[in-house]
Amino acid sequence: MTRVAAVDCGTNSIRLLIADAHPHTGELTDLDRRMTIVRLGQGVDRTGRLAPEALERTFAACRDYAAAIKDHGAERLRFVATSASRDAENRDEFVRGVLDILGVEPEVITGDQEAEFSFTGATRELAGRADLATPYLVVDIGGGSTEFVVGADRVHAARSVDIGCVRMTERHLVRDGVVTDPPTAEQVAAMRADIEAALDLAEETVPLREAKTLVGLAGSVTTIAAIALDLQEYDSERIHHSRVSLARVREITEWLLRSTHAERAAIGSMHPGRVDVIGAGALVLLSIMERTGAEEVVVSEHDILDGIAFKVAEDAEAGRSADAR
Repeated sequence: MTRVAAVDCGTNSIRLLIADAHPHTGELTDLDRRMTIVRLGQGVDRTGRLAPEALERTFAACRDYAAAIKDHGAERLRFVATSASRDAENRDEFVRGVLDILGVEPEVITGDQEAEFSFTGATRELAGRADLATPYLVVDIGGGSTEFVVGADRVHAARSVDIGCVRMTERHLVRDGVVTDPPTAEQVAAMRADIEAALDLAEETVPLREAKTLVGLAGSVTTIAAIALDLQEYDSERIHHSRVSLARVREITEWLLRSTHAERAAIGSMHPGRVDVIGAGALVLLSIMERTGAEEVVVSEHDILDGIAFKVAEDAEAGRSADAR
């Protein structure tokens, strides 16, 4: 058994998983799983740079995570950074800060690598379930990008496109530095057109309509599931592997896009950091479901973070085997 730590730093949030990995069963036993909204991608789509205040929020979360990793005695740590830090001109500043705090350099992975980690994390425990036909289409709706992966026991095709909830909000729903509350019909139409164009791009590589089961990952999807389940507070156990119908996703999306900030913030299961971007994330999910003909989405709390942890454990086991020889 190996105690591992994985950090996934995205455009909107940074997340930590500390787990015991069982090499022979392929299972992870969670010891600490947490998420902090840091909005690292604040303004990146417009300026091409990571904002100083966004970097400081991220470094503050890293300090908290470093303490947790030390307390649990994790043997190995891997830090993966995705869309926002991949795009930013000043990403070296981000890399130096993380190295100083956590002692490892963040790996700014490609969209294809991101897709593979997400697929592994989301589908590893679905294998063999008779009620879920393959191939799967795994969609990871992040802050800056969305990853599309089709596969069964392994990845067959993958593509990352720039239609994350933060990017879509900042591109289409912000006027004079403030999120329109609620957005106009014209803003929503422009956002929808942008999403549809990105789906066209994804379909050039990934056969979206051939999948039999749609699996949805990340905060936008899990928040929609929490709303669909009418949870008064966020409950990951109830959300994990819940199923939300197309009709319910459409109903929730339409409400989110005509609601006010105060109405969204009043939802008990809504993280404060998602209040302004959840409408865009919901529209991405709805557009995917309508494009693919999916009648429901299977919601997974296990995603890229779990995929990273599995990889850390596998590398540790391979290293031990090599040493034994």
